Amino acid sequence: MATISSARKWGTFALCAVVALVPNVDLTALNQAIPRISADLGPSATQILWISDAYGFALAALLVTMGGIGDRIGHRRLLLIGTALFAAASAVTAYAGSAELLIGARALLGVAGATLMPSALSLIRAVFTDPKQRTAAVGGFMAVGGLAVGLGPVVAGALLGHFWWGSVFLINVPVMLFVLVAGLAVLPKAPATVSGRLDLASVPLSAAGVLGLVYAVKEAAAHGGEPRVYVAAVVGVAGIAAFLWRQTRLDEPLIDVSLFRDRAFTGSVSANLFAMFALVAQSLIFSLYFQLVLGWSPLRAGLAGLPGALGAMAGGAALAPPLIAAAGRARTVALGMVIAAAAFASFQVVGTGTAYWIIAIPTVLSGVGMGLALTVTGDTVLASVPRRRTGAASAISETATELGGALGLAVLGSVLNLVYRNALDLPAGVPHGPAAHARDSLPGAFEAASALPAQAGAQVVDAARTAFVDGMHAALLLSAGFAVLVAGAALVTLRSVPKVIPDAAEEPVPVA
Repeated sequence: MATISSARKWGTFALCAVVALVPNVDLTALNQAIPRISADLGPSATQILWISDAYGFALAALLVTMGGIGDRIGHRRLLLIGTALFAAASAVTAYAGSAELLIGARALLGVAGATLMPSALSLIRAVFTDPKQRTAAVGGFMAVGGLAVGLGPVVAGALLGHFWWGSVFLINVPVMLFVLVAGLAVLPKAPATVSGRLDLASVPLSAAGVLGLVYAVKEAAAHGGEPRVYVAAVVGVAGIAAFLWRQTRLDEPLIDVSLFRDRAFTGSVSANLFAMFALVAQSLIFSLYFQLVLGWSPLRAGLAGLPGALGAMAGGAALAPPLIAAAGRARTVALGMVIAAAAFASFQVVGTGTAYWIIAIPTVLSGVGMGLALTVTGDTVLASVPRRRTGAASAISETATELGGALGLAVLGSVLNLVYRNALDLPAGVPHGPAAHARDSLPGAFEAASALPAQAGAQVVDAARTAFVDGMHAALLLSAGFAVLVAGAALVTLRSVPKVIPDAAEEPVPVA
């Protein structure tokens, strides 16, 4: 095996970090652009939902497949193909002239995005063979992904202040082309680690299973228990069951089902799922809080979320490696979850006029806690599987985070809405129509208030803001409880994992 220079190792890390940054910025930036897109293209309500969801659906459906393809054709090659496709799809998205074309372009972005994360993590695993360096690199990679979630609204707010909505997507093109050109020179050759052809029957089973579950969760959150939700859930469960059954009968499966017998692997994947469960929901909740309760602009609201992202960077890149060395992996994950739980619980002091610094402190702490946990679990997932299976293992972890994000929005969003409706105390005399709109959601309350006399409208808005904060308290308190449970589970599932996980006992993957 050729020796890789330190400069090339960290050059590979830097390019992989950019690959993690761009899709995550794009994902959260879209929310800021939706009002402009609606005004320009005039999409229906259903089309707006598909514009928002097409990327995530395509991504989730194909992650496992792309992880398996990367193991078979080489993750360097798949990453370069993915960056070129992401650049092209971003250009099409930016200049889409209709809602239908925009939905299709967003789905193509999801296909490209599914190639990127498993490939980037696999390349990091391939070049960082020293366990301590690998942990530091994974921590930095996870931290960049967390930072991107906070940067998305800021980047979008800045661009939308000067350019048309397509600029939010067009900015991806030069960045991804730079990664493509630099990657040809910097990224080490990573040949196929799994022989044999891709089992084509496994692809639709995997896609149907994951997509069915994600769709069911999203639709249940938005529309309740409609028949299509149950159909999607049945399709999802049946698809996953059939996919796993088929994998046990293949010589070279897309994923090795025996990985789930490893408590460290399963515990780490589960912790990743919860981390996204809490983080995605918290991001949405506070975006609404800053803009609708405090009345801040989208750019200011985006900047307000940055301390949490910076806390995640500090927790993942700076604090996790020494804490692992001092306390071990199980205790570090548990500590991160306990810190996050304390932060979620402390949001109970937040009201409709709370000073920002009081909000910023627990925001930073929750970021630190999640950063600690995600770094340890991400590194454990990569290190606990043979190198030849890192693409599939990374895909499983990424699929769990996608499902966790959907579950977080569904469960915590439903809790918030339930408490909001029960806590909303409208003034007497509000007509039935506006009252129904106000009870539907906080934005609905603003719409209802605009149709009422000034004094009555102001009272409706005040009542809705107070009820929203009550719902926010309940959702974040539930997150705190879940975090404590995950901390306890980590102490059990990760207790036998060594502080330093040596590379898997197999011939190393040749890189040059």
